Amino acid sequence: MKNILLTGLAIGLLSVSCTPKSNAATEAQKVSTSTEEQIAQGKTIFENACKRCHELPEPTKFTSVEWVGIMNSMAPKAKLSDEQHQWVYDYVVSVKK
Repeated sequence: MKNILLTGLAIGLLSVSCTPKSNAATEAQKVSTSTEEQIAQGKTIFENACKRCHELPEPTKFTSVEWVGIMNSMAPKAKLSDEQHQWVYDYVVSVKK
């Protein structure tokens, strides 16, 4: 009886440890917290601040997860506030293919 119980417990623990964990993809798929006006400001910031240093990438070229990394790397260089960072991110992921 103990062996059956221990085997069941081991299988249960193993199955729990193999379930997918929350990751950047899950986090990046959160619903936008920005208003339409803020997303429009994000587009303006994207077009002006980003173009100062390089050609603008097509927003649909990258996934929302890829944009997280891009934004985290580029926002400090563009001297974006946390709000502006969020607005630009929400703009680029709102553009549909």
